[in-house]
Amino acid sequence: MKTAKIISLGLIVGAVLLTSCQNNPEVAPQGDLLPKSFRVAIPAAISNQTVANGGRIAGRTKGDSLRGNDIYQNLNTFIAVGEMGSKIVEAFIDGIRKYHIDRVLSLTYVAADDNRTKNLVVVSQVTFEGKTWDYQLTIVDVESEGQPDGGKALQLFWNTSSLVKGIAIIKPYNCDRVKNANATDAIFRIDYTEGGDLGYDAQMEVRIAGLPLENPLANPFSISSLHMFAGKKGDVVDVYGNSNHPNAVFFSGDTGFNWAFVAAGSDPKNIGVAEVGLPPSNLDNADRTVLLKEYSIKNVFTTKIQATWPGLDPTLVAAYLANTAAPGYFSKKGFLSGGVSPGAEWDALAVRMDALSPYNPLQTSNLTVTFK
Repeated sequence: MKTAKIISLGLIVGAVLLTSCQNNPEVAPQGDLLPKSFRVAIPAAISNQTVANGGRIAGRTKGDSLRGNDIYQNLNTFIAVGEMGSKIVEAFIDGIRKYHIDRVLSLTYVAADDNRTKNLVVVSQVTFEGKTWDYQLTIVDVESEGQPDGGKALQLFWNTSSLVKGIAIIKPYNCDRVKNANATDAIFRIDYTEGGDLGYDAQMEVRIAGLPLENPLANPFSISSLHMFAGKKGDVVDVYGNSNHPNAVFFSGDTGFNWAFVAAGSDPKNIGVAEVGLPPSNLDNADRTVLLKEYSIKNVFTTKIQATWPGLDPTLVAAYLANTAAPGYFSKKGFLSGGVSPGAEWDALAVRMDALSPYNPLQTSNLTVTFK
């Protein structure tokens, strides 16, 4: 059994997302039309933005084996990839406040990051996906307007009514050709709403497609796409979704899996609970029982181990899978246990997850994000 080198968040987010369209993030907010908020902050207990040793779990050795708690711990990293996308949107919005966008306008500027000319246009009363929006902001990389993507770096749709709502679509490569030279196809979208009909104070849906894959011999678990929802109610945040790992292999030769997950966390209490399934990337099914029970970590690992080592002592298999029971429990220190609750505060979060379900793996694997 070999160690799984799990994806490094710093590689994907640092090299692709964090270098997107931040024109001047240190500019103080001014009175303008831009949204004041555009993301749901996910509790740190279920969103880990740093993974030790270049993507390996702290304390693991190179020759050690992949265990169930690795799956849970690295789920936090994959959730953080989605959360970082929403942080980019807010950083971008703050960055363009220096243009004091208080009306419909059009302007041209040279981006400091890649020294390329960008056009910025704001129009009002536009239609997108069957809905009317108060404003639309578009930034285009002028030299690449003739490309299939129209050179679009960002499109932002938002309303200024009492119900705060907006959509942001960003292509980092067209924002900064220097820092994102290896991410020509990466594109992501954030849908954000405060209020709404789902009962959350605020919610966001994150879609990320076209992420560059690492060499599968170096990291078979890198992400190609992600679809995630996060909803905040009081101090609790519910999260569910999928990340696709087309080169992932567990023990046997089958390749391509989704991390299908549901989770709930509380920042004030620094606790979280999560359940993970490992369905094949090509599974065309959105049933919660199938995704999280039939393809639970324990079931998938047991099947793969038995197929690879049919004569292996069952007691060794049981010991190896000791931490794969669902759900996984977390604190500010990280993963605590699998299947055994640390206490009543975690139980209250676990109950919430019964109403949450991941997305269809095949649809996540084939996810595309496009501009208007």
